Amino acid sequence: MADQLAPAAVRRRKSSVGAVEIQGPNGVVKTVNLEGLDEADRALAAEFGYKPVFKREFGYLSTFSFAVSISGLFSTVATTFSYPLYAGGSASAVWCWLISGLGCMCIACSVSELVSAYPTCGGLYYTISRTAPKAWVPSVSWVTGWLNLLGQVAGVASSEWGAAALLLAAASMGTDFAYTPTVGQTVGVMAGLTVITGLVNSLSTYWMEKMTKSYVIFHVLVLVTCSIALLALSKQAGTNHTAKYVFTDVDNTSGWTPTGWSFMFGFLSVSWTMTDYDATAHITEEIKDPEIKAPWAISMAMLFTYVAGWLFNIVLCFVMGDISSILTSPMQQPVAQIFYNVLGKGGGITFTVCAFIIIKFVTFTAMQALARTVFAFSRDRLVPFSSLWTKILPLTGTPILAVWISVFWCIAINLIGLGSYTAIAGVFNVCAIALDWSYCIPIVCKLAFGKFERGPWHLGKFSPFINAWACIWTLFVSIIFVMPTALPVTADTMNYAVVYLGAILFFSMLYWVVRGRKFYSGPLIEAEIGEDMSQQTRSSDDDDVNRKAEKYGEIVG
Repeated sequence: MADQLAPAAVRRRKSSVGAVEIQGPNGVVKTVNLEGLDEADRALAAEFGYKPVFKREFGYLSTFSFAVSISGLFSTVATTFSYPLYAGGSASAVWCWLISGLGCMCIACSVSELVSAYPTCGGLYYTISRTAPKAWVPSVSWVTGWLNLLGQVAGVASSEWGAAALLLAAASMGTDFAYTPTVGQTVGVMAGLTVITGLVNSLSTYWMEKMTKSYVIFHVLVLVTCSIALLALSKQAGTNHTAKYVFTDVDNTSGWTPTGWSFMFGFLSVSWTMTDYDATAHITEEIKDPEIKAPWAISMAMLFTYVAGWLFNIVLCFVMGDISSILTSPMQQPVAQIFYNVLGKGGGITFTVCAFIIIKFVTFTAMQALARTVFAFSRDRLVPFSSLWTKILPLTGTPILAVWISVFWCIAINLIGLGSYTAIAGVFNVCAIALDWSYCIPIVCKLAFGKFERGPWHLGKFSPFINAWACIWTLFVSIIFVMPTALPVTADTMNYAVVYLGAILFFSMLYWVVRGRKFYSGPLIEAEIGEDMSQQTRSSDDDDVNRKAEKYGEIVG
């Protein structure tokens, strides 16, 4: 996408020096001198109207690693592989990833385009203020914000549950399955792991960046070594399959008919893996040159996830052996059972623990994005008690209370699992629906109202077509996400995602009617630049733009 970085596409920043009135984290409007701020922070203050409070520590590698970590490919496939197997067997796992991944890439590229234009930690919620008619901004951004918040909380909660399940699966494997985890034990381990995630996110951005930078290297090494080991040892273990079986075998055990409909439930695995695209957007106020690095990281990370995920699914299908035996694993983790069957006890434990480490990185980065989202929404007074969640801990420069209220809600939601695993599975389902809807609303506004001003990363003449397909695809898979994955439908097989989605929409609209509409006017539109802006300022602006253009030209070259 070299044309997207062309110098002609570089947007002019509105100020280099002077003063600007901005809204601080507590909602108070104040005048801030722009001198002494770097270019990205000047843009945040002058163009988007927010006071810079985070240190910009993230560069290309760490931003890309952050974006890759959100998907947690290796571990997410490990925890969701059962869905395509129930839906249609090996063929569903392979072809549904290829088909659904293409739709997910359209969403990711559409999100990247919006993030490049409006790089604030509010993410796509903020873009409503720039793409929708002024009269619609408060109500539309309100719904978008609450959907995004629900999706992120559900995403972190489901990842913490998956981490607990993988850790206990490794423990079960270590005892040769003499130990079988209970739901209560899973909930307890989940709570402890979520607290650890909160402690890690209480660290400064400096340490978060250092930790995140190494993740992508570890992830790729695990993915490659595991795939090689599985392929090398599967024949010896007697679990290998032929290419004809991998690409053509359809085995519908879901109870749905026709088989073609059941087959499409395989889309769930890839949609869970390739989601939360805008997580990187929520840390743009901690990224250097966010209008370029953030969209580049989102698009490239999702492309990596798409291609590597498809290949990894093919590897698993080649080596998985009998489907029924892995689906009835005492660990309730089919991929962990594949590791055990092919690699033995030692290899199985090793790669299951690796999957656990990778999914913990997912929770670390997803919690960072969630806390920044709570901070951003509180800055605009979208959530109750907003003045609390904008508090910055001076020692670390992090929104400490936003981190811990996020920890609280992730644990609280997962407590539902004590009553019913089916009910908690609905929370996991709602993650992708809520997040994808929160992306499509701004995309629809961009297409419908013609107010969008593109950033340096864009899709060119293909933009409207990619944007439209992203919305069509989301509408299609949303229908699948709210359907029960197995028949007959009972209390134990019901998909409660639609209940949670309806509940959050009802609560958000009730809060809007009772209180929100009285004080919430939407994200800030733009700060007022002081009248002392002189010709010197404009000349400095031109110099900044020219330097940026040269820099992008080097990237293109």
